Amino acid sequence: MADSADAPLKKTPLHASHVALGARMVPFGGWNMPVEYSGITAEHNAVRTAAGLFDVSHMGEVEIAGKGALEAVQHISCNDASKLAVGQIQYSALTTPEGTIVDDLLVYRFGPSHFLLVINAGGIDKDVAWITARAKEAVPDVAIVNSSARYALIAIQGPKAQEILQTQTAIDLAAIKYYWFAHGEIAAVRGTVSRTGYTGEDGFEIMIPPAMAPTVWDALLQAGKPHGLIPAGLGARDTLRLEAAMRLYGNDIDETTTVLEAGLSWMVGWNKPEFIGSDVLHEQKLHGTPKVIVGFEMVDRAIGRHGHPVFHNGQQVGVVTSGTQTPFLKKAIGMAYVPPSLEAPGTEIEIDIRGRRAKAVVVPLPFYKRPK
Repeated sequence: MADSADAPLKKTPLHASHVALGARMVPFGGWNMPVEYSGITAEHNAVRTAAGLFDVSHMGEVEIAGKGALEAVQHISCNDASKLAVGQIQYSALTTPEGTIVDDLLVYRFGPSHFLLVINAGGIDKDVAWITARAKEAVPDVAIVNSSARYALIAIQGPKAQEILQTQTAIDLAAIKYYWFAHGEIAAVRGTVSRTGYTGEDGFEIMIPPAMAPTVWDALLQAGKPHGLIPAGLGARDTLRLEAAMRLYGNDIDETTTVLEAGLSWMVGWNKPEFIGSDVLHEQKLHGTPKVIVGFEMVDRAIGRHGHPVFHNGQQVGVVTSGTQTPFLKKAIGMAYVPPSLEAPGTEIEIDIRGRRAKAVVVPLPFYKRPK
């Protein structure tokens, strides 16, 4: 989570709001971000049972537009963007020629020839350079703009999210399907509302002009208070996404892991034209991968965390990518890369925690599914 001391940390448009709320601020991906307000457990459980409000304005936005925009998006990302209707979103990844992951992202289709990509905060400059160079290989004249400074992003997540947000907008939220979006006013501020999130709960992400972010944030905090909504930081965001087995770039996925190794074959457009790394992914689909990501639950009283070695029959066979004691499930869980021979649920493994081997067992992903 720490960053280089030389570069000053960037602040989101809601920085003053976080400080006023008493948030504990930490460096994250070059940004000064709230890790917790009232405590990770309280914030996590509020999202599972009522609602939580997150500032995700540190995320990056890149727009690709004009003639050849679809062709450019198709070339650089693994999902099939041609299947998107205007108003629809898909989860995808920027892939290397080796089929590994430069970043995972959301692709919004704003118009027939206008796409918006939401990318991770820590790699905005790297991603924009990659997207620009690779997209122009396919379509030299395509327009690519780093629009990150044009958008603030607020997420409202949890079973009461729709009820709370509906008090602040005339957009018919019930009509927005999962991974679709609509434009309209939120707390009298013009913006875009998408039914997306990173918690495993129902909820929405709201894109608005940065100058208006505090207005929308305050309105939602106020409207949500009677329903149990509280502000939530990066700590709860991480424990929530892990329960839902959502991959975190830099931990569970990166340029050393292919899309198939990461268990994300469902987001590959297998029938679309060739894209960067498609030959490798087709090959792995046919012949398998050298490693796979699995979920595990600790049997011994211990917590396997990022970087801890995984053992089987006395041999190191892999490494933990994410792990924690979860506030809601009240279990020590994690994800790890292991050989495919060990991916069956019920397989016993050991996690080396500072020289002590602790027993764990492979379990199906995700760990948590929200009640229907």
